[in-house]
Order: sequence, then structure tokens, then C-alpha cells
Amino acid sequence: MSGVRAFALPDLGEGLTESELVAWRVSVGDRIELNQIVADVETAKAVVELPSPFAGVITALHAEPGQTVEVGAPLFSCETGDGAPAGGSDEGGADASGGAGPEADAQAEPKREPTLVGYGAAADRGPRRRQRAASAGSGASGAGAGEASAATFGTEASRRGERPRSTPPVRRLARELGVELDTIEGTGERGLITRDDVERAANTVQAPSAAPATAPRQAPGERPAETRIPIRGVRKHTAAAMVRSAFTAPHVTEFLTVDVTATMELLRGLREDRAFAGHRITPLAVVAKAVCLAAARTPEVNARWDEEAQEIVQFAGVNLGIAAATDRGLVVPVIPGAERMTLVELADAIGALAETARAGRTSPAELSGGTMSITNIGVFGIDAGTPILNPGEAAILATGQVRRLPWEHRGEIALREVMTLSLSFDHRLVDGEQGSRFLGDVGRLLREPGLALTM
Repeated sequence: MSGVRAFALPDLGEGLTESELVAWRVSVGDRIELNQIVADVETAKAVVELPSPFAGVITALHAEPGQTVEVGAPLFSCETGDGAPAGGSDEGGADASGGAGPEADAQAEPKREPTLVGYGAAADRGPRRRQRAASAGSGASGAGAGEASAATFGTEASRRGERPRSTPPVRRLARELGVELDTIEGTGERGLITRDDVERAANTVQAPSAAPATAPRQAPGERPAETRIPIRGVRKHTAAAMVRSAFTAPHVTEFLTVDVTATMELLRGLREDRAFAGHRITPLAVVAKAVCLAAARTPEVNARWDEEAQEIVQFAGVNLGIAAATDRGLVVPVIPGAERMTLVELADAIGALAETARAGRTSPAELSGGTMSITNIGVFGIDAGTPILNPGEAAILATGQVRRLPWEHRGEIALREVMTLSLSFDHRLVDGEQGSRFLGDVGRLLREPGLALTM
């Protein structure tokens, strides 16, 4: 018994009420397998891949890329062929060939494991190539249809009406440059459209239209041309969180400029040590270690304000957020249990989080549960700032650029490597003395990293 089943957008975590459809991985008429990725959606925190909880043929797509979909609204419809629930079959249904009984079914059906939505295929099932549903009487004539070369992928996709294959950052670049992806032939693996492909197409389009010799004058009182950018996804979430934090928690920011020459010499020594080959240990990793050690001496900064219970909640461990600037906006992935990690483990964790964030694949779980945060504004050539707290946290530390400056050292003026630290904290639960002690401890550890052995 055949039937059409609708897939409703699920709650992707923490009570999110909507998601933006980034891209379809399927088209109407495609045959999909159980647990096959069918779409990329962007929540307020991350881009998430959606697997299908059933197999069949796509009959309808109910949203367009860029459209915001409410949780519970239908996303796509699928002809399942037998009307069986996801990952199972009708009770008592016999195999059409007449052979399979209950024992054979029990042997053949792999153990189901939970995925993002429903239950999917077992972990050992490899990815299957997406195929167009065969029309009646086509037989095996399409057996080799999926072997199209990368050179013809873009052309074939356009002919079939499929969305050209590309990543979310590349699609965003194409929108900014005014390039239509379906006019580009991808040079990446299996026809993937790359950033270079988009930039090359943009240059090709813009080259013939040279700027006019005399630009039209702007009339007095007339505003320049505007570009309007929809507020959604990560940007929408970040804006709401920052406004909530700024107007809920009374912020205080303190600054401390530190001679970090000893820390930089330590890092140079570690880079030359073969025992640490393969590990990228940066000043940010040392700061993260110093923050964890200092928080143990001043637990007030690793806490949150519970308004409903009228209590200050201090955390037993440090779930350290590391702010990362991405094409989608600011995200703060979290390193759980950072206080238990060595310097090398922290460095590896920071590197992995940054790589995942830049690829737009940070999961909602990795962006939740932080207890305090670090933001590295030094990578932008900035010395200091007044960072805004993440909601639910009591402190955030901004690290500035390491600069070589004339500095007093052992009674003389010398060129030293110097960094400015900026600590913002919630004055409801962190007093000035506590914030100053914490910031001073971080500064001392960066000035003399050997002090870590005494803490």
C-alpha cells in the first residue's frame, strides 16, 4: 500500500521555533534512502544537515532556499511506496518474492540508532548515490547514469532543474557579487562550485561594463543607494542575545596591559620542540589555560545569576566559550571541561572548534552550555575593547594584539612583547575586587607562565 508522507521541520534543539532553509540536497522526483541528508537548514546557532526518516520518492518541496520555516511546518513530501513507518515495515507484511519470514526480517534489519530526527540507517551503511526515480518500464537502462563526470555536472544539474552544488559560504559570496550559480560550471570535486569559480564568474561579468567616464552627481539631500540585508539566522540570534545581555546585566570592564615576552618565548620553544610537532599552540591557548587556573581562585567569575530563584549559581567546572568570526556571523563554540585539559589539549580543541566554525558545521550542542568566554580581538589588530557578556555568563575576556613596545624591564627601557586584556563582568554577582583579582591572576600567568606550576 503506497502513500505520501510529509516531513515536518523538527525542533533542532533548545526550543528553537524556526529555521532558515539554506539548500536542498534533493529535487522533486529523486529517490531517497532512509537517513539520507535531504536539506541544510540554519538555526539561530548553526547550519544543520537534515536526514530523512523514511525512504521513497520526493513528490514536493514545500520551501525555497532562503525561506524561514516554522517548526512543525511541512518541509517536503515523499511517496514511501508501502506506507510503513520510518525504519520499519507493516506488521505481518510478507516479502513479495515469498521468502522472508519474521526470523529473516530480524536478521536483515540492522539495529537502528537515533539521529537528529527519528531513526536512521545503521552506522555501517555507507552513503548512497542519489538517483532519479525510474519511470515505468525503464528497467536497468539507467544503471550507469550516476557516473557523470565533474566537467558535466553543472550542465546536467541545470538541465534537470537541480540546485547547483556549493557550500553556504560560497552561496553567500555569490549573492553578494550578484552571480547566478546555475550559470557556473563547478571545478571542484564532483562539480562542486568553489569560491574561485564564483570570483572568476564575477570578474567575467564585470569586466565588459567599464565605469562611465563621469559618474552621475548625487542630488543635494539625496541618500546614497541602499543595500538591505535580511536579519535572520545567526545574526538575528546574536542581536537578540546582545541586547538582552546589555540591558539585563550591569557590565563593568577592566583593562590590564601585560608584558607577555616570557609567554611568547615559551611558545617559540614549544614550536621548535619535536615533541609538540603537529600541535598549533597559540597565545590564545595559553590565555585559555590561564583563565581556567585563575577561575579556580575566583569562582565568582564562573557563575550565573538565577533571577527566578534569586540565587547565584557557581559552576564546578569551566565550559569555555571561544568566540569565532565566521561568514554567517559571530558564534561561540564551547570547550566542555576546559579546566581538566592540558595546554596541548586546549590548543587542539580550539583549533578544531575554529575549523568547524569556519566551515559552518558547528552543531547547536557545541554552542550551548558555556560558563565563561574568551574573544580574541587581537587577530584584527585591535588592542582592547568592551566585550558584551554572553547571556547566562558572568565574565568574558578579550585578548588584544601582541605588540613590541618600549617597556620598563628590570629598571631599564627595553623592547618587550605586550598584550592588553579587557575583562567584562556582571556586577550583580562579581564585585570589583573579585574581577580585579581574576584579571590580575591571568596577567601574572601570562607574564610568568612558570607560575602555573604553583596553582
